Amino acid sequence: MIKCIIVDDEPLAHDLLKTFCERLPHLKVTAQCYDALEAMEWLNSNTADLMFLDLQMPKLKGFDFLRTLRHPPKVIVTTAYKEHALEGFELAVEDYLVKPFSFERFLKAVNKAVAEFPSTGKNQERQNREEALTSSFFVKGDQQYHQVKAEKILYAEARGNYSALFLEGDQELQVHEKISDLEEMLPAPSFMRVHRSFIVSVDKIKSIQGNTITIGKSEVPIGQTYSKIVRDIILKM
Repeated sequence: MIKCIIVDDEPLAHDLLKTFCERLPHLKVTAQCYDALEAMEWLNSNTADLMFLDLQMPKLKGFDFLRTLRHPPKVIVTTAYKEHALEGFELAVEDYLVKPFSFERFLKAVNKAVAEFPSTGKNQERQNREEALTSSFFVKGDQQYHQVKAEKILYAEARGNYSALFLEGDQELQVHEKISDLEEMLPAPSFMRVHRSFIVSVDKIKSIQGNTITIGKSEVPIGQTYSKIVRDIILKM
């Protein structure tokens, strides 16, 4: 469960963000603060994984507040002002949502932030792979959003501005994400781009022969520009 804090001086913004968070079962809003000083006090004795942060607030501006935090949570900025994007980049915020934003745009920002959560431990690579395979995310299909478990994915294929996810059990899911968006949602090393049109689950690979990967009942090509890195990484695991 990912613990979230909302920091915004507008009640309507709280209502929208809380509604969006409630649609995603892996998010839990644990605090709602209406100015930065209230948020600072809460964070002094509590922790959060993800913070939705407004910029133009009374008493203390959002980025000024962020600079005071020694160990801030992941931050998604929510603001009506576009001109602060560069400053947000310098402060390493995860994404920058300009109000009003849609649930689809919110979802993309959350997926990006969740995919980049750091891991700690003695075996960093193994832990990263285990966490990636037990994670889930939402994608937009036909008229609805689908929750997809990473461990069920065999591979993804680009289809223009859309993509297809091929899952265990001979399931195919058409989604409204480009292959580049899926590449962000499916973090390495558990998933690897092996062709401009294909991403594969490394643990699901049965064999590699020439420039062809056998995965499940399908064969996936290895692109010429990806050939060396595929062999350097996969065949040395």
